[in-house]
Amino acid sequence: MPVRIDPTLYNLLTHVTYLRDQHEEVLQALAAAATRCVLPAGHIVFLQGEPVAGLFLIEAGEVKVSRVSKEGREHILRIVHAGDTFNDVAALDGGPNPATCTVRVDAVIWRIAREDLMRVAIRHPKLAWALIESVARRARYLVGVVEDLGMRSVRGRLANLLLLEAQSSASDAVPRLLTQEEMASRIGTVREVVGRALRGLATDGIIAFDRHRIVILDAERLAEEAEV
Repeated sequence: MPVRIDPTLYNLLTHVTYLRDQHEEVLQALAAAATRCVLPAGHIVFLQGEPVAGLFLIEAGEVKVSRVSKEGREHILRIVHAGDTFNDVAALDGGPNPATCTVRVDAVIWRIAREDLMRVAIRHPKLAWALIESVARRARYLVGVVEDLGMRSVRGRLANLLLLEAQSSASDAVPRLLTQEEMASRIGTVREVVGRALRGLATDGIIAFDRHRIVILDAERLAEEAEV
C-alpha cells in the first residue's frame, strides 16, 4: 500500500534550492521518510556535540543556529527561515551536531534521519551530488563569515548584517525580533559596541529607529559602510 505523502511537505521540498531539479521519485522518498514536529519559541532542537540528529527542514517559523564557547559566549552562525534546511553537515558526515539549534519563532520542522537520507542518496546519485554542492555553498558562506570577522570593522560588519536582514524581510527595515544582543552574537562583538555603532549610523543619517525597528534611510551609504 503506497505511503500517503503530506502535500505541504512535498511542496516545501520542491522549493529547497538543491532539490528543485530532483526527480519526483526522490522527493516522494524524502517526504515518506520525514517526521513532523511543532515546536515553541525557545525550544532547543538539539545541542552541539550531541550525536547527529538528522537533516531538518523548516515549514514555518525560525531557528537560530549557534555555537557557545567554553566561557559561555554565544556566536550566532545564522538564522534559518521557512524553506531552509539545517544540520546538513552532520547528516552527511555522521559526526556530532556542529552547532546548537534553538527555535527563535514558533516553528514547524520536518526531520529526515541520516540513515534514510543516505538510503535515498545511494539510490539517486543526482541527489548525492546536489547535497555535496549544498555543503560546498555552506562552506563558502562560512569563509565569508571568517573574512568578515577578520577584515571588516565592527561598524562594517553591522552594516552588512542590517542589509542582509532587510533583504531577507524584503523591506527597508530590520525586523524588531533582531535584538542588539543577537546582532552582537552574529558579528562577533558585545552589545555595548553594537549600541554605539547603531547610534553612529543614526547620527550620520544612514538609519533611524522607529518603534524598536531599524529603518534604513540610505541603503547606498549603508552598503558603502559594509565594505569598510
